[in-house]
Amino acid sequence: MANEPRQPMPETRPLLERRKELRALDAALNALRDTVDGVPQAPRGGLLAFTGPGGMGKTALLTEARARARARGFTVLSGRGGEKEQELAFHLVRQVVQPALASMDEQELRTFLGGWYDIVSAALGLVATPSGHVPDPTGVRDGLDWVMTRLAVMKTPMVLLLDDLHWADVESLTWLASFAPRAVDLSLLIVVAFRPELPLEAAAFSTPSDDLGNRPFTLAPLSATAVARIVRDEVGEEAEDAFCEECWEATGGSPFEAVELSIRLGERNLRGTSQDLPAMRDLAAAVKGPGLIERLQGLGTTTVRFAYAAAVLGQAFSPELAARIAAIGSTAASEATEKLRAARILADGEGPGESLEFLHPLIATTIYRSISPSLREGMHNSAAEAVRAAGLGQAAAARHLLEVPCEGSTDAVTCLREAAREALHSGAPEAARRLLSRALQEPPLPEERPALLHELACATFLIKPTATVAHLREALADPGIDPELRASMVYRLTQALAHTDRMAEAATVAADEARRAGAHPRIRLRMQADHFVWSAFRTDEADSSGRSRALARLADRLAGRGLEERYILGLRAWDAMMCGEPRQKALAYAGEALRGGLSWTHENRGFEVPVSVALVFMYCDQPRRAEELFAKGMAECESKGWRGSHLALGQTLSGYIRYRRGCLAEAENLVREGLGIADRVEGAVPAQWFAIGILIQTLLARGRVVAARRLADKYHYGDAIPNAVIYPDPRTVYAELLLAEGRPEDAAPLLSGVGEWLEGRDWRNPAWCPWQLGLASALSRSAPDRAVRHARDAVKRARDFGAASAIGQALHTEAEVTGGEAGLDLHAQAVDHLERSPAAYELARALVGHGAALARAGRLHDAADRLYQGLEGAVHCGAEGLAARARRELSAAGLRPLPLRYGQTDTLTAQERKAAELTAGCHSPAVVAKELHLTEQGVRHLLSSVYRKIGTDAAGLAEALETFPRPRP
Repeated sequence: MANEPRQPMPETRPLLERRKELRALDAALNALRDTVDGVPQAPRGGLLAFTGPGGMGKTALLTEARARARARGFTVLSGRGGEKEQELAFHLVRQVVQPALASMDEQELRTFLGGWYDIVSAALGLVATPSGHVPDPTGVRDGLDWVMTRLAVMKTPMVLLLDDLHWADVESLTWLASFAPRAVDLSLLIVVAFRPELPLEAAAFSTPSDDLGNRPFTLAPLSATAVARIVRDEVGEEAEDAFCEECWEATGGSPFEAVELSIRLGERNLRGTSQDLPAMRDLAAAVKGPGLIERLQGLGTTTVRFAYAAAVLGQAFSPELAARIAAIGSTAASEATEKLRAARILADGEGPGESLEFLHPLIATTIYRSISPSLREGMHNSAAEAVRAAGLGQAAAARHLLEVPCEGSTDAVTCLREAAREALHSGAPEAARRLLSRALQEPPLPEERPALLHELACATFLIKPTATVAHLREALADPGIDPELRASMVYRLTQALAHTDRMAEAATVAADEARRAGAHPRIRLRMQADHFVWSAFRTDEADSSGRSRALARLADRLAGRGLEERYILGLRAWDAMMCGEPRQKALAYAGEALRGGLSWTHENRGFEVPVSVALVFMYCDQPRRAEELFAKGMAECESKGWRGSHLALGQTLSGYIRYRRGCLAEAENLVREGLGIADRVEGAVPAQWFAIGILIQTLLARGRVVAARRLADKYHYGDAIPNAVIYPDPRTVYAELLLAEGRPEDAAPLLSGVGEWLEGRDWRNPAWCPWQLGLASALSRSAPDRAVRHARDAVKRARDFGAASAIGQALHTEAEVTGGEAGLDLHAQAVDHLERSPAAYELARALVGHGAALARAGRLHDAADRLYQGLEGAVHCGAEGLAARARRELSAAGLRPLPLRYGQTDTLTAQERKAAELTAGCHSPAVVAKELHLTEQGVRHLLSSVYRKIGTDAAGLAEALETFPRPRP
């Protein structure tokens, strides 16, 4: 089948001197089949590109590609860039996809697109008036990937023809360039044609690629022999060689010009002799440029106006609209159409929707450029009115308004704003920015200006947050803004300041607005929450202790539990955790904050607080609860098409939770995925910082020090420190890398600096930043007494906080730097605490460390048990380096590693489930042991496995069991 707009071309003729290109086309088409000459093969798609100046025969090659694909029974989709349609976001995409979906009604479309409907329907032009949430560009591109992939699978094999790609809108180009590599695996052949002046967004199409099989073909001008063949096909074989040579020189070997000239020679009944040369030169000059315009002028005033109107509308146009713009009747328009066809200015036949098209884009461009500026502006203005009157949408009308002078028209402002709204809902913020900037110049009515500036600021937020700051500061200078609108503006301003690494300014703006909003308590509370957010996440806060006290007082006197109050409570939970207050207090505030829910995608709230609340559970040894909140929040983001920086950070921090649970391979995959998204998304630098640090930690835990160093060097990690608080702390992570490389003397100063910074803020929780543990390790040889002091203080702080994983990790470090018999007792305590936590990797590390210490003390039997357990844990965590160390320790002790005693699974056994339920019911280990006919030590081992599998400690066990799957009978 075929679904594509008609592509006009001169009469069917053999393609001369394009044998190489046609062979490549046939090879690419044959590769789409699953059999060739009865021999099975794996179908393979790819990319085929033709480039050359205008008139070089690119469209002819695409027409041939269409014919050959159809002859093979392939599905054909096509689209064409338009010089006048470049401002229309996703114009090319709509040409490609809409015909394939045209037979579906709305319900069928919703069924076909599924969860992607609300994300891509505006971009595909499937809804007249977009509403609801605004997807980000990454989400829309992901949705288009899904749509095109599904079409390619349903209608395989498929050929996608894209002509005049140099004139495609930026949004379509950006998506196509990112999607093209998928063609190889989809039995999809993408054939593109473009002039050399291809925009940067489409560089992938002009770049050779072995993966895509793409070697762009640059079309050469025809030789004198080929032009002679074209001429003689029209005027007869008796045409003289000298005459044909002159034709070649006059056309420069352009296939389009050669064909047009030969047709005109035939129409004039010229024979191709030397006497015909003057007439030939006149005819050649009339094919394009001034000669074409002279020929057009000879067709009469009415026809000229109709042609002008058509050129204003674009390569393909509605004859009714052109007639209205030209101010002529339908009869005159029909007559003008026939004259223009006879003059080979318009193509014969009709396109989709009974539209007309110019014979060649060169003709449309020449005519458009010949229109005087004043007349052209007037025609664009008329076109905007005609397009709106025809119900073709605000976006189609607005692109004409971009070409007319500003004159203070409220209708123009309304049209531009509505078109911008459509663009934003299509995931095209740059297009929205252009439209709103033009609306601002119109200008709008004074009372509408602040709202318009707010809309412009929202459009620029993802592409140029510095411009967002400027627009909002200008808008906020107006004293008469509605309080709710003002609050939304201030929120967006603080977000933009934070995104441009101006955290202090963001905090100051929110604080000033909180004081200003005294008459509006809800707004004041909201601004206070924003102030606390940006203060907490700036690295240079002057009085962290004062802010913590103020936040605590505010949280304790809150009467209600509205959204503003819940944000305050969420911030209090985070601050309590950071300051190392008892974890029960942090968990209590987090639980209160979640009563009623915290959305990740609220239009006028950031997702910093919901994310922080979720992470409180992770730091408090209840990572499963954190994972549940992250899964819900990320699903919310994805459903609204927020697949840029939000999803990048969500994936990354989900990986961090898995890392802290000890699922290192899964953690690495998630963080790499998050980093990949952050790398692709403009303005996602904070997400990059998070991802790089977490990935370095994960690689170090897996024993891949060289890979961690390569990653750090690639992103210059450690060279600079952002003004925003990042976790894990970048300097601490870099120090961990230095320690792994055997450079404690370089790590120690870094960690000391981190300690001074955190002490100045009263952030004392080693669960959040274990700088003391790193410093103790760095000083263990050069200053052992200092090392022990730091480790002991970290243990005390961890005990004050109360998370078993933090206590166990700190005890493990204290044991390592203490050594001797005292160290053995500390090792045992570390293992005991970590067995009561969900931190599988830290437990494995503590077990191996304890086993090694026992072996050094000559207690080989006890050492073997610890080392075997540690080895199993390391293998199951994916910690290859730790597993290798365990094997070395076993070998050094004269012990042989045993086969793994249990498989890796997250499912509870029936016995584990019973032990968990009894423990959750507040039964003591002795009671559980009696019930299960086990020793208390056996119960502890069972529960340790439970905590790791479920992802919680004893305090969260009862709640976690409510949703955790039961073992199969």
